[in-house]
Amino acid sequence: MSGLKDVYQEFIAINNLADYEVRKEELKKFFGKLNRMKLPDCFNWVEEVFEGIHVKERGDKKALLWYDMDNEEKRSFTYSEISKECNRLLNYLRGQDIKKGDGIYMMLPALPETWFSLLASLKGGFVSVPTATTMVPRELEYRFGVYEPRAIIADEKSAEMVDEALNNCRADPVKIVVGERSGWISYEDVKKEKSNAKAEKLKCDDIVFNFFTSGTTGLPKMVGHTAVSYPLGHLSTAYIIGISTDDVHTNLSAPGWAKFAWSSFFAPFIMGATVLGINYNRFVPDRYLSIISEYNINTFCAPPTAWRIFMLQKLEDYEFDNLREVVSAGEPLNPEIINTWKKYTGTTIRDFYGQTESTAMIGNPPWVKEVIPGSFGFPGYMHDIAIVDDDGNLISEPNTVGHIVVRLDRWKPIGLFTGYIGDEEKTRSVFRNNMYYTGDKAYFDKKGYWWFIGRADDVIKTSDYRVGPFEVESALIEHHAVAEAAVIGSPDKIRWQIVKAFVVLKPDYRPSRELALDIFVHCSKILAKYKVPRIIEFVSELPKTISGKIRRNELRKIEEDRRAKGERGEYEYFYSEFEELKRKI
Repeated sequence: MSGLKDVYQEFIAINNLADYEVRKEELKKFFGKLNRMKLPDCFNWVEEVFEGIHVKERGDKKALLWYDMDNEEKRSFTYSEISKECNRLLNYLRGQDIKKGDGIYMMLPALPETWFSLLASLKGGFVSVPTATTMVPRELEYRFGVYEPRAIIADEKSAEMVDEALNNCRADPVKIVVGERSGWISYEDVKKEKSNAKAEKLKCDDIVFNFFTSGTTGLPKMVGHTAVSYPLGHLSTAYIIGISTDDVHTNLSAPGWAKFAWSSFFAPFIMGATVLGINYNRFVPDRYLSIISEYNINTFCAPPTAWRIFMLQKLEDYEFDNLREVVSAGEPLNPEIINTWKKYTGTTIRDFYGQTESTAMIGNPPWVKEVIPGSFGFPGYMHDIAIVDDDGNLISEPNTVGHIVVRLDRWKPIGLFTGYIGDEEKTRSVFRNNMYYTGDKAYFDKKGYWWFIGRADDVIKTSDYRVGPFEVESALIEHHAVAEAAVIGSPDKIRWQIVKAFVVLKPDYRPSRELALDIFVHCSKILAKYKVPRIIEFVSELPKTISGKIRRNELRKIEEDRRAKGERGEYEYFYSEFEELKRKI
């Protein structure tokens, strides 16, 4: 292989093969070479692939279709048009003295400007910091403090949150708003710039993405990805999803999260396919399914929560004649969901697995003839996946639970992150014994299928989000009545887990409905909505180790047993039962 442009062209040709068995064998050989090839010193994906291949070869093809569910507005852009929009924004940012390596926060919903921003940042060698629109000022303030923004691109609603956060920060970024807001530059000014721009020279190990992710202890960590780890690493995502160049692809994931970069940006644009972006303020499942049908979607990715919600709709009312590949990621789906979806659509939901720290690592590619509900498939071709015991020894026996790791002794997977920016201790804790520890546990059966068990740490998986207990516990303790708090994930049929808080009160306070309501409101003011506890239980004490650490595993076991029995604690309060919250929050 000579040059990464040639690498992409070879991959695109293989991933377009109609015969799945031939595709499987060719991809094995392809990744066998890629994993061991010497990468060039420099690589700019936008210049070499997006423009060098797709704009050049299919410039008039639709790259982005966009639909707004709230006002039914529609827009579309060809590969050439998106390239021009990217260049206008890049020229504007450079005119504002934004340089290679500067951090660009993007706090946007699924607007076309989201795609333009990601492309411009990558082409210019800036560090993209995708930021969820669910963030509240306190969370933004922390992020701006540990990683200063040189520029922020936001919608009007998010811009208000940003301004509140900046009031307590030293940062003085360039502020661009899609819409209008006092003190901000309107995105309309960007459109006056020239539509051609020179690409920045990027070394392969230059950081171009920075994602904040929650951990078990401490505040959010920064996951750094390079000029190759996502742009080249997502070849694994593209083949596991099964996207072809002629496909129209969509992904139900909000900007601000790594999954959006995975499936709404890199995977389809690597293949030169068309991506459908759907924007909404409120998710309406029946309307969403109608759009999937109307736009003749071929490949579709959605989180487990969405699949469970889709099961409540009348699937027989929709036509999915063009749908070929559907995938899910996050946690296992039960057989009923997979079977029901297949009954009405003729397609099988295929589970796959990866992390913010990686690209797709394990999955059920299109050629897997028997997808077993609950299994997330087989290790992919890019990452050297294994299971080890607590001492780091490789597990070779089937049905033996261990830690999912990525071996680094034979090759370093291109799609793996470099480390946690600014946190060497955390980085060392996951990169040890010449392996990367994912923090997840699993086992494989006699047929080679892999089965997810859960987190090895205390991170809560709720819907498509991961929540570190430390952030929530810190917010709880700030309440004047709370002495101690322990946060875990409580089993939930729709969201896999919901955030539950065990609260020990200060001596002068007693459990009550009114106090629970006040704590719910308190948390809602300083935490993103998905982090707010959905259950609060007042307890007299928390189980702890001899050294004083909270035994969250013991609390999880108690909670799982109680939910299975349908029991409720004497002082247990559920967010959903408070009508007042709908009025106050």
